[in-house]
Amino acid sequence: MDKQLIIMSPKELKRYEIIKKVINQELKGVEAAKLLSITDRHFRRLKKKVIAHGAKGLIHGHRGQPSNRRLPETERQRIINLINKYYVDFGPLLAAEKLASRHNIHRHHSTIRNIMIAEGIWRPKQKQKKQYRSWRARKASLGEMIQYDGSYEYWFENRGPKCCLLAAIDDATSKVWAKFAHHEGVWPTFAFWQSYLKHFGKPYSIYVDKFSTYSMNHKLAQENPDTLTQFQRAMENDLKIKIIHALSPAAKGRVERLFKTLQDRLIKEMRLNNISDIKQANIFLETEFLPQFNAKFMVEPKIQADLHQPLNQSERKRLNSIFSRQYERVVRNDFTVHHKKQRFQLSKKQPATICQKDKIIVEEHCDGSIYFRLRGKYLNYQTLPPLPKKIYQNRNHHHKPMWIIPKTINCSAINPRCQPPTESNI
Repeated sequence: MDKQLIIMSPKELKRYEIIKKVINQELKGVEAAKLLSITDRHFRRLKKKVIAHGAKGLIHGHRGQPSNRRLPETERQRIINLINKYYVDFGPLLAAEKLASRHNIHRHHSTIRNIMIAEGIWRPKQKQKKQYRSWRARKASLGEMIQYDGSYEYWFENRGPKCCLLAAIDDATSKVWAKFAHHEGVWPTFAFWQSYLKHFGKPYSIYVDKFSTYSMNHKLAQENPDTLTQFQRAMENDLKIKIIHALSPAAKGRVERLFKTLQDRLIKEMRLNNISDIKQANIFLETEFLPQFNAKFMVEPKIQADLHQPLNQSERKRLNSIFSRQYERVVRNDFTVHHKKQRFQLSKKQPATICQKDKIIVEEHCDGSIYFRLRGKYLNYQTLPPLPKKIYQNRNHHHKPMWIIPKTINCSAINPRCQPPTESNI
């Protein structure tokens, strides 16, 4: 006769040993019930099961059997088919949300997670040891500090080229504002913050990294603290918004984690909505994605106060001027200004008095127009034609100039030190 292997938990094994002592009259039932922290009635019930079935009587009858609350096989198979067809690269939480909103399958994300792991669709990530960093509390109020950065990614997958997502997240509430652009340069950054200020107002401070758009990184600029980028000049000098530079990516971890979330969710949302260019994506962000995203992930601030300041009338009028590239140029003696290999003639009639050697501000606006400003007044000018090109422009040509040596004159006969040019002394 084959012996049957019985698997018991430590708790069941302990109960079995004590019940055997009672059956062998080594211990009284009342004392055994106290040792097991159960009632006398329940102990007598367990004793009868052990007498009738042995150690197997203490094991639950459903052990090893499918659960009565398990997912129906038809529904489980439907979930697997839908995930393989539409959401094969989705995480369990996002897949559960899409199954509920698009297919009316309402199951907890842990259930979807177990199905995806069992089918080999999704593999949980292993936690890695990270460098120790101390915790920083969130800012107390909305608008107190905005973390801002850009992320280059194939946001449209194979439907479009690689582009940059510019995003700002409020440190206190995690409220997000984002725009797609071709790159993270000055003009896209200016366009982003111009739209932000029109929607929300001026924040108290902006937290950025040391990318060249936001910080002067070369050695000479670092030695002179007054040297500012176009972004710093617009924010700090014109709008009086404090700029804070992070010393490491982990310091502005909130916006870095935001990009990680968006690279998972936003890419898949745009795929489901068949969005494949920047213009469509920006409309989708503002009208659909961001309102839903903020409603899901925003948190309550400690202090119910909004530190955003509305733009005053003067700032609204000068907004295009503030978000322009600005350079300092000197008025020449003929009242011309040279800028980027172009010449501009200042007119005789001007709203402000101009003198030779005056320093004026050249503004390059995002639409390509150029303005000259002196003491807050815009000057009248006209563009001059380019200077005529020189015949011999390349003075550093690799060919050596040809010497013309007259045959009729012998210089050495007149002066012994005068030798005709040869290939060795040219």
